[in-house]
Amino acid sequence: MRSGRCPLDCSTHHLNRRDFIRNTAGLVAGTTILGGCNTLWSARGPNLEPVELSGPGARYKPGVKAAFVRRKEEYGMWWPGAVYDGEAARRTYTSKLEETARSLGMRLDIRPAPIHDPVEADAWIKEAKDAQTDGLMVVLLDRQQHAWPTARKAAESDIPTVVFSPVGSSFTTNTVGLAKAPGCVIYSTDDFSQPAYGLKMLQAGAKMRHARCIVIKGDRRAERSVEHLGIHLQYVPAQTFLDTYRNLAKDERILAVAEDCMRRARRQGGATREDVINGARSYFTARAILEQEGGDAITMDCLGALASRKESLPCMAWSMLNDARIPAACEADIGAAAGHILVQYLFDRPGFQQDPVAETAQDAIIGAHCVCATRLNGFDEPPEPYDLVHHHGLRDATVRTLWKVGQRVTCLDVVQGKGDKPTELLISAGEVIKNVSVPPAGGCVVSVMVKFDGGQDVLTFPGFHQLFFYGDYKRELVDFCRLYNLEAKVV
Repeated sequence: MRSGRCPLDCSTHHLNRRDFIRNTAGLVAGTTILGGCNTLWSARGPNLEPVELSGPGARYKPGVKAAFVRRKEEYGMWWPGAVYDGEAARRTYTSKLEETARSLGMRLDIRPAPIHDPVEADAWIKEAKDAQTDGLMVVLLDRQQHAWPTARKAAESDIPTVVFSPVGSSFTTNTVGLAKAPGCVIYSTDDFSQPAYGLKMLQAGAKMRHARCIVIKGDRRAERSVEHLGIHLQYVPAQTFLDTYRNLAKDERILAVAEDCMRRARRQGGATREDVINGARSYFTARAILEQEGGDAITMDCLGALASRKESLPCMAWSMLNDARIPAACEADIGAAAGHILVQYLFDRPGFQQDPVAETAQDAIIGAHCVCATRLNGFDEPPEPYDLVHHHGLRDATVRTLWKVGQRVTCLDVVQGKGDKPTELLISAGEVIKNVSVPPAGGCVVSVMVKFDGGQDVLTFPGFHQLFFYGDYKRELVDFCRLYNLEAKVV
């Protein structure tokens, strides 16, 4: 891994999801996706060591059981037919599954021999349940006899299941019965990028269920969990941030980060050098709390704790954290924190939590906030240009990132469910049409205007604190919802 980078320019060896999908058949040896980089890198300079995150999500290595399914005898006249070399296909897909799992940092247990009958299928599923495996990958090399009944048994096992059906192993009459089954996603294709993404979903879902989010709010410690998602919440008194900030000396680490961030900025206006140093100080404060609490993600009641105080709001710090692959949500918003975790774990890029503003002349939505990461293209990609400016309250330093006009983006809002009411994901896709200048406009300094595809009335656009992020991942999020029994609502 490369060290010695400013958090606003934190490159790792992670593939972004586009490259991951494109290159799955031949992933570069040694590349790690999602699970491998659990490190916050500090700026260039002497004696600046990486800080390893110790949260349970960072430490957890998801496990998946995979099995091929076919009849034992020759294929003959029945599909996939004597023309199909099932053994060659098993060797090829075994190699691809192993390579993908290795790149994702997963434990993959592939059954040595195919499942040849229903009894073997039952035994394999029981073994998976007993082992509390995180997911199942069922690869069908047959259309006949027990093949699709085995896929159904896996789907009904209450273990998240990906069914991979290469061309020749199914008709639509086979897939229709499982197409809408909860806890199961079917990929009927010869394009291995889809089952590779299936492994990615299983990995992201498992790590999300082990993640610990530090919630800095109030005056008491408490522990809770996010229903349906499994994210553990560790509540820490707001005073913890204030005490840690005050006790943090302005050492060379903080000064180096501040200087490097000012050097990389396109321009600096309003925010002074001291403001930027204080923003870097907030970043190291958050790092210290993450280390102390063993956190994977962080959110804070920032306005409630700091709006009337002299300590720096953590806007710049949160931008740095999100660039460094640490989900950081504003205003102690648990739904937004879950959205940040999901987007980073699943798509290897940061999201932008924002307040939606209707723009009726353009029939568009302006996402407005004073915290935005710069590595919108992916953690291993160059950052977008940014300015260092004041928060819209004319205090402290924050990062105003310029979004690429014409860029396809996805909008995600995680609406928490309780009990029998499922957690809902509001999903939209659209195109960036403008970066709104603030000032002369009022509101938050990062204000990106997006024209969405769905035709939703912008005055009644649903949700709040949704995440915008680069790429059109509407279909992928719908698949994730099906796999984990969440409700997808495309708007």
